[in-house]
Amino acid sequence: MQWDKLVRVTPELDAWLRETRRYLHMNPELSLQEVNTARLIAGHLRELGIEHRTGLGGDGRPLFMSPEALRAAGIQPGPTTGGNGILALIRGERGPGRTVLLRADMDALPIDEQNDVPYRSTRPGVMHACGHDAHTTILLGVAELLHALRDRFAGTVKLMFQPAEEGPGGAAAMVADGILDDPPVDAAFALHVDSTHRAGEVAISPGPATAAADTFRIVVRGIGGHAAKPQTAVDPIVVAAQIVIALQTLVSRETNPLDSAVITVGKLHAGTATNIIPDHAILEGTVRTYSPAVRDHLEQRIGELASGIARAMRAEAETVYLRGYPAMHNDPTLTALARQVATELLGPERVYDREPLMAGEDFAFVAQRVPVCMISLGVANPERGIIYPPHHPRFDLDEDALAVGVRLMTAIALRYLGAA
Repeated sequence: MQWDKLVRVTPELDAWLRETRRYLHMNPELSLQEVNTARLIAGHLRELGIEHRTGLGGDGRPLFMSPEALRAAGIQPGPTTGGNGILALIRGERGPGRTVLLRADMDALPIDEQNDVPYRSTRPGVMHACGHDAHTTILLGVAELLHALRDRFAGTVKLMFQPAEEGPGGAAAMVADGILDDPPVDAAFALHVDSTHRAGEVAISPGPATAAADTFRIVVRGIGGHAAKPQTAVDPIVVAAQIVIALQTLVSRETNPLDSAVITVGKLHAGTATNIIPDHAILEGTVRTYSPAVRDHLEQRIGELASGIARAMRAEAETVYLRGYPAMHNDPTLTALARQVATELLGPERVYDREPLMAGEDFAFVAQRVPVCMISLGVANPERGIIYPPHHPRFDLDEDALAVGVRLMTAIALRYLGAA
């Protein structure tokens, strides 16, 4: 297949991709706040004359978390619809056919950027540290190419510009808004930036792709007192420390070594002064699994272990467990198609196997309804110091990857629809 002739990123489009990504990087917006990003997307789609719907999605947590758990965690979710999501449709001019969905997420993270670059975030404490600025930019480039090529294919391409991936589950909310219907989606593809591969390389494999991502909150209640008289108090910090250590045994001693699982305590808050034993401590963490049975077991045992340790140390512990995104698996047939296209487009030496990740991904909610494939897009450039992983304050990407992503996703859509 002569992809270079069919799927071409001109110098003008390449410059626009870089400029757009930098604008988005400089103006990041947190989950459920992506108003300016949505405005930019809708404006470009209007300029191209592409049919689209706005005001989709929102806070997806009420759709997959129980009301009781949300209340116990002190979470007041927002509306599940009327949000910043956008769905664009490109209808092939060769008649009816299959429908393929391509997805990009667009929210940023609460991280203070440490990169010294001209396009550094202008918003303190907010940063595109997971590459969603690139994902959005790439899908806008795909929209431009596919719109120009609509006389080459039958069927429909849906472009899913999704808010709130970093926790609130915006994909679940968009699915609930009916984006997989009318016409019904037959398959869905997405890509995610990958700092373990260079720009110009991709990684694709079938099977396990991203893990189920749950969170927990443990409140340890003791008895406060003077730090110089610990015998008159029940120190919740000491109890919390024992719980943190013991939680790791749930993976090392209660989980089959052939099953993947991670328990990480990311937050531990307690106390107001060095000479005061506080009356409570709060632990918060994440659980990552692939096996539903392991997921069930860890949910049960985290609460049992915390309360058991606390009782043994004259304290009390209350656990709130929130089930988050489910595990996601790449469909073998779609993965084979994507891998073949990538091999033709980039060369076999630039196509790698994609290892399963313990990261969570709300594209999994799409995968519950239709076959999916998520592709890792290399963005590293060690010579320029672009080596840091997503969620790091120095994360960045080699912008040569933008055109690669545009060409790859466009080619995959065309191949799936039988146009190439």
